[in-house]
Amino acid sequence: MNATFDHPSHATADTALDGAAPAAEPSSSSPLRGALQYFATLAIALLALPGLTACADMSGIAPHAQMRDAASLGLTAPAGSTGAAQKAFAESTLPTDWWLGFGDSQLDALIDRALATNPNLKATEARIARAQAFIETARAADGPQLNGSLDVTRQLYSANGPYPPPLAGSVLNSGTGRLTGSWEIDFFGKNRAALESALGSANAAQADAQAARLLLASNVARSYFQLARLKAQLGVAERTLAQRNETLRLVRDRVDAGLDTQLERRQSEGGLPEARQQIEAIQEQIALTRNALGALVGQPNAAAALDFPALDAIHSIAIPSTLPADLLGRRPDVAAARWRVEAATQDVAVAKAQFYPNVNLTAFLGLSSIGLDHFAQAGSKEWGIGPAVRLPIFDSGRLRANLRGKAADVDAAVESYNAALIDAVHDAADQLASSRSIERQQAEQRHAQEAAEAAYDIARQRYQAGLGNYLNVLTAETAVLAQRRQAVDLEARRLDTQVALIRALGGGYAAPMPGAAAGTGAVATAPAAAAATSSTAH
Repeated sequence: MNATFDHPSHATADTALDGAAPAAEPSSSSPLRGALQYFATLAIALLALPGLTACADMSGIAPHAQMRDAASLGLTAPAGSTGAAQKAFAESTLPTDWWLGFGDSQLDALIDRALATNPNLKATEARIARAQAFIETARAADGPQLNGSLDVTRQLYSANGPYPPPLAGSVLNSGTGRLTGSWEIDFFGKNRAALESALGSANAAQADAQAARLLLASNVARSYFQLARLKAQLGVAERTLAQRNETLRLVRDRVDAGLDTQLERRQSEGGLPEARQQIEAIQEQIALTRNALGALVGQPNAAAALDFPALDAIHSIAIPSTLPADLLGRRPDVAAARWRVEAATQDVAVAKAQFYPNVNLTAFLGLSSIGLDHFAQAGSKEWGIGPAVRLPIFDSGRLRANLRGKAADVDAAVESYNAALIDAVHDAADQLASSRSIERQQAEQRHAQEAAEAAYDIARQRYQAGLGNYLNVLTAETAVLAQRRQAVDLEARRLDTQVALIRALGGGYAAPMPGAAAGTGAVATAPAAAAATSSTAH
């Protein structure tokens, strides 16, 4: 109940049924009769509510977009949908700290530091805090409100005004003090829907934050593996330089012995600056990758002191071989889109509730007097209590336009969710296909490298023995270098694709359904997209 201290206000005309009881009955009416009249009026007003709601015209306005079904995208539920099989599938999902599976303490420390200091993550945390504040605001609208006011006025009353003597022509002090309370009774669910909308937006912000964390962790891991790839490529380039130096000594010996010409010598010498240029180019890429890694971590010099990771020392992580709907539904970006659908749907409910009567219970208690000498006396007290019912009758189409806009917001949110789901399926399917293909490529490449290494050894031996020419050595060397580089690139791609697939499958993110936190004021982690994709937004 709100308390204010002011002059009694003049009545104004609006489309309201106002049942505030006066502070005192006229002398011609008994208190009992006045109370009976008041409650009779209140009963009539409340009984009139169903009739008033019939005036609301929302015909022809509703969302039309439908959420895509996970099965329609080719996703299947996990085998064994009940009992132990379902539990086993749930327990097989990725851990949230999935990077620990690579078994590299340096990588673990980098990701932990990035998650703790990255400015982009701190920005998502601020957005979560803002969404939480909106929840508190929405929840407060459903509770009672209490205000206080105090007005003191010194006024000259007109001698020709409505006030008779002794007020007319006098200068007097007046004061009003009130406590005024109000409570909006949520008959039609407007405040409840507003709270659900705020919860949906907060959960979407939470899911966005998780998506940002997953993106950051995966980018750190991929940059780290890129550094490992460059280290391995540097090793190949340095080994190439050493082999070419050895080959040059062999060619010089043969030229000195009259077995080869200056052509072979010049060809062999030309390979040295090329190898040194490749080493320098790789060193440049290493420096750039270190800088990128430092930026991700939030400390530009953090990567400068890193020990070079070795590709062959990094473990593999077991990943799913199929794309079940449950795993894909744990993507935080899909979950955020699903929560936005929920928030937009609740906004439609708020817009619909605005067509119905607004019912407030109001009361005031205070003191009012002309002449401050009497302000604190018992005769200066005043009070009132009663409901106020207000109904929009004609607004030139404003409420219908607002409802159409909210319905369009639902359609947009649903289509954004559908797009996010399709992109998620595409992303995960691509990464899974690449992962399978890389395994087969590596198997074939190992055979090709073994053959190339053997051919190179034979070509050098034949050349050294005078049974082959230098062109054969160059050809074999080109082939073996290509295979060595290919081996490094495939191994790095295997790790990179594992990280990309982990991100495509949500990185172990768990996503509860919208409604799990409804009415509690709690923010859920995010909605399970796969379990919700069969519903239609209305």
